[in-house]
Amino acid sequence: MTDPPISQRKLDHLRVSLEEDVQAKGINAGFEQYSFVHNALPEMDLCGVDTSVVALGKTLRAPLLISSMTGGTDLAWAINRNLAQAAQSLGVGLALGSERAAIEHPSLAFTYRVRDVAPDILLLANLGAVQLNNGFDLEECLKAVKNMEADALVLHLNPLQECLQDGGNTNFKGLLAKIASLASRLPVPVLVKEVGWGISRLVAQKLFEAGVQGVETAGAGGTSWSEVEKHLAKGEDRRTIAEDFASWGIPTAQSIVECRKASPGALVIGSGGIRTGIEAAKAIALGADLVGVGRPLLRPATVSPVAVQDRIQRLLDELGIAMFCVGASNLAQLHKAEIRGPQ
Repeated sequence: MTDPPISQRKLDHLRVSLEEDVQAKGINAGFEQYSFVHNALPEMDLCGVDTSVVALGKTLRAPLLISSMTGGTDLAWAINRNLAQAAQSLGVGLALGSERAAIEHPSLAFTYRVRDVAPDILLLANLGAVQLNNGFDLEECLKAVKNMEADALVLHLNPLQECLQDGGNTNFKGLLAKIASLASRLPVPVLVKEVGWGISRLVAQKLFEAGVQGVETAGAGGTSWSEVEKHLAKGEDRRTIAEDFASWGIPTAQSIVECRKASPGALVIGSGGIRTGIEAAKAIALGADLVGVGRPLLRPATVSPVAVQDRIQRLLDELGIAMFCVGASNLAQLHKAEIRGPQ
């Protein structure tokens, strides 16, 4: 049987992400503008650093979420299972890639299913918010959650990507009300994330008021989906338009600060260009509860769960050392650590 077109697009996205330079151009995640005040006398033992956190009712051994990446192809199946096994081993969370492919083509659902190898992890299902304007409603969202045995549903916002994607869905009219309606009816928490251009304070505030329980910043400075779409563009004009948006968006550090100001008590996941444990520590000090990491884990995920685990462990080791060097024995103390930024 011929694979549906959406499978080919998923495979194209994977290929481009693995083979091409799709880093944002002319914009950084913003963490270089911030520095911790080093504590030369931390009065603690590195072995005593506690990175555990409770999020959405699940206890994680570290404040890390493997951010949404893929699904819908055989390669995605292998990647998702390697990511899930690493998450299970390290006690961190995993967000699945957009499950539209599985809803529209149930034969592809297996490419997202990972509970059998990761029974204990925080697992997030994922659908494009714009699909609420294209026939998706409570039934489809329930399928996305139940089929994957997920703990929550993430709705992703990607208006720029839809503008640049061939045949993209660009009708975002009335989505806030539909997100609010869904959040009031779905029996699991609803979160909202961007895909690489950040969430502002105003948008975060509107989402929290609509009943969304958390946001993932996915700020600018990491993988740029305009750069991904540039490599898939049909025609030089479309390629040039995509290329011109390489520096678009809200830097991740700024988006974290703005989302935290929007609601002191809501869940904020900081993601977008976070590559080291030091940047992860800065994200948490700026207001994030969890830190999302995606593309740095993609290539290891094509190899094995151990390769993913090794890459994550390096980041977690750096996080622990950064906490030690600011005298933070736990994440609550890291939230209060002295960090200096733009004046």
